[in-house]
Amino acid sequence: MSQRKPIKHIYYPEERRGLVKRPGLGLIHVCYGQGVGKSTRSVGLAIRAAASGLRVFFVQFMKSGDSAEVKTLSSTKNIIYRCPGKHPFILSKGPQAVHYEHAEEALWYAQRAAKEGADVVICDELLSALVFEVLSVQRALNLIARCRGKVELVLTGIDAPPEIQAAADYVTEFCQIKHPYYKGHMARKGIEY
Repeated sequence: MSQRKPIKHIYYPEERRGLVKRPGLGLIHVCYGQGVGKSTRSVGLAIRAAASGLRVFFVQFMKSGDSAEVKTLSSTKNIIYRCPGKHPFILSKGPQAVHYEHAEEALWYAQRAAKEGADVVICDELLSALVFEVLSVQRALNLIARCRGKVELVLTGIDAPPEIQAAADYVTEFCQIKHPYYKGHMARKGIEY
């Protein structure tokens, strides 16, 4: 393991510039990386927002809708959960028709939610759909433009192209240092999914 670097800044690495603002809703969050916790963060944000009275729309891209959090999301007041359905893993042979159909339907749900008055739209794994090229970066940028200044938008996934990072207000990279998967452990319901 690498040696830890000393912490230079305890809180935020940048000075606040200009006047303190109350922007309201409409900021863009990007959570990406190889590390675990991206979906968990977005679920936590959904619950926090819903408990504050905000209308939350949570849509999963590239997932099958059978993760343990789905039960809580589906039964929580102020949260609407959507997943287009079963989604096979994209293996070495690349995306199949079902992957494109799933991504199109999930994007349609997100666009509709933004149009119909959601306060928060969470697109779990949309960034991964960009990595596997089942959605284009331009379509993600269009969704960002549609939400900016009106709807809080959260995008998660394994990587975030520079254009997406540039368009975001929050960018958080999750960095995996160690994971039991590489020692042969299977994912556990309630912990990893």
